[in-house]
Amino acid sequence: MSVSADTIENKLKNELNASFVKVEDISGGCGSSYSVIIVSEKFEGKPLLQRHRLVNACLEEELKSIHAFSQKTYTEEQWKKINAK
Repeated sequence: MSVSADTIENKLKNELNASFVKVEDISGGCGSSYSVIIVSEKFEGKPLLQRHRLVNACLEEELKSIHAFSQKTYTEEQWKKINAK
């Protein structure tokens, strides 16, 4: 069973209180590989590994049917700096 980009986006927004989520299906449309950008206040003060663990815990069931998953996690402040360039 494949997971939709909308399902991933909605779950991340709701459970991580994410202000920005971009989910890209990089599998050619079959839903087996995703690249995700997540901006959340819940990442504040947390190292990268803890951020990724939060995301992985949030998507625990979905990740069981996804072949490849890459994530970039940012705080609000980091995201503002990236987009100011």
